[in-house]
Amino acid sequence: MSDTDLRAQGSEDAERLSSAPVDSDGPTGIGVAGWLRWTWRQLTSMRVALILLFMLSLAAIPGSLIPQTSQNAFKVQTWKAAHQGITPLYEKLQLFDVYSSVWFSAIYILLFISLAGCIVPRTWQFVGVLRAAPPAAPANLTRMPVYAAWRTSADPQAAVAAAERLLKARRFRAHRGGTAVAAEKGYLREVGNLLFHLSLFALLAGFAWASLASGQGGKLVVEGGGYTNTMTQLDDFSGSAFYQASDLDPFGFKLDGFTDKYQTTGDQIGSAREFTAHIRYWNGADPSKLTAGEIQVNHPLEIGGSKVFLIGHGYAPVITVKDASGKVVYHDAVPFLPQDSNLTSTGVVKVGDYGQKDGQKVQLGFQGFFLPTAPANFGVNTGPRSLFPGDADPALVLTAYAGDLGTDAGSPQNVYQLNLSHLTQLQQDGQIAKVKLKPGEGWTLPDNYGSISFDGYKKWATFSVSHRPGNSVALAGAVLAILGLVGSLFVQRRRIWVRAVTTPDGRTLVELAGLARSESAKIAEELAELAVDLQDDAPALDEDEPAGADEAAGDEDDEAADEAVGEAVHETAGPAVPEPADPGSDPADNPKE
Repeated sequence: MSDTDLRAQGSEDAERLSSAPVDSDGPTGIGVAGWLRWTWRQLTSMRVALILLFMLSLAAIPGSLIPQTSQNAFKVQTWKAAHQGITPLYEKLQLFDVYSSVWFSAIYILLFISLAGCIVPRTWQFVGVLRAAPPAAPANLTRMPVYAAWRTSADPQAAVAAAERLLKARRFRAHRGGTAVAAEKGYLREVGNLLFHLSLFALLAGFAWASLASGQGGKLVVEGGGYTNTMTQLDDFSGSAFYQASDLDPFGFKLDGFTDKYQTTGDQIGSAREFTAHIRYWNGADPSKLTAGEIQVNHPLEIGGSKVFLIGHGYAPVITVKDASGKVVYHDAVPFLPQDSNLTSTGVVKVGDYGQKDGQKVQLGFQGFFLPTAPANFGVNTGPRSLFPGDADPALVLTAYAGDLGTDAGSPQNVYQLNLSHLTQLQQDGQIAKVKLKPGEGWTLPDNYGSISFDGYKKWATFSVSHRPGNSVALAGAVLAILGLVGSLFVQRRRIWVRAVTTPDGRTLVELAGLARSESAKIAEELAELAVDLQDDAPALDEDEPAGADEAAGDEDDEAADEAVGEAVHETAGPAVPEPADPGSDPADNPKE
């Protein structure tokens, strides 16, 4: 053969050995079906599921830092007014509606699909493994990490049958085939794994259900007043896609009283000790069927399909305003809003029906503070401040305005603020007209505007009426997920094989081997205990004892055999080796999962 032929043959051999891709005139690839299959496998892999779960937790962070429209629309408007520059960007990114945004919903749905695609095939595989027999004993049991063997005069079949009985008594799944028995235990590990995935799926489903079919509203109720669960009674309401105003549960309640207690001595003076709203409620359309109840912080009252939470409280001074002729033009308990931990509260009184003065329509407005425990004198720089949240020495501080409140224009107003644009502050002796009143005291207004009196005060409480049908599902999912995680972490998968064969010298060789599916010393202990118990049916023979010798060798011989078995188990224990391929292996054996 010429050098040219040799070089050509060498070139062809090199091409055959090369790992480079083969040149092709047409396009190569896995096709549309292949790409779809690859995408599905990636989406349903554990790695992608964990990435999506991490992304979901990150996506929820803006919802806890930025006010959400579904929780407090007024707070969102206040935030927008204070951050007008960045508000358009936040609105485009849907940061004021994080949990209903497109990007959050996309992550949520992908996580659902990923979990479903992981759970369904694993469940079917697990059921198939449970129905299959444990894997047969390997040909060479000495290669197993834990191994023990001895010779006995017992029949091989009797020894194997005894081993099967002992393994089943230890709750192993045992299967006897010929002269060997295979047993497996620890399937609760995979049950825990599946329970964790199913519970996580239920947890996400519960949150989704609550998001789509929940609603929440708020209401401030003064002592002696009541509430009916309708849109006209609610101060604010936020619904969802499947829960609107027409879906409100029919019920109501009356606030009979409110109990608040505070610590009066020690370092924690003023700390809250009890908040309890005493109510009578009805469920349904008949308000005459009342049931007594109490609502405390973190102890809501469940009425129908809704829960009523106690979220705040304060004081409502009872105020009476009379005109110059002595006619009562205003009488009501006015809620004042707390501003600090000592319940220094601010509020306004709007007298829109005062009447006329000097031939012109006049309206009065009062702005001031309610102090549950007022100091003897106010500081120049501090202003009115309460010293204690309890009503030890209440006082009402007011300033008066006259003019147009703006309520007749038809535009909405904040009931806790005065629009001062068309009001004039009253003067008295060249100073701003203001007064500090104790309960039962009155004040004659300057310029013949009549009088105002502080008749007393009541307590008020704010309630949150919440309808969230998915909370119980989410709670059950969270509890079961923890139980499943505990099972998947602490339950040990292990396999034991017992083989008994007749040796050429007529004796029976009993072999025991064990393999732990995870790092655990428990398999060695179980194998040693099994070997000791098996001595009753297949006692070990001394090395110099002839075949067919008396099986009852006495108590001392039995103890010596037990010690020998125990030593054999521990002396032969070595590093784990890969187990032969098992056609009936379950999903837990897959390192990808």
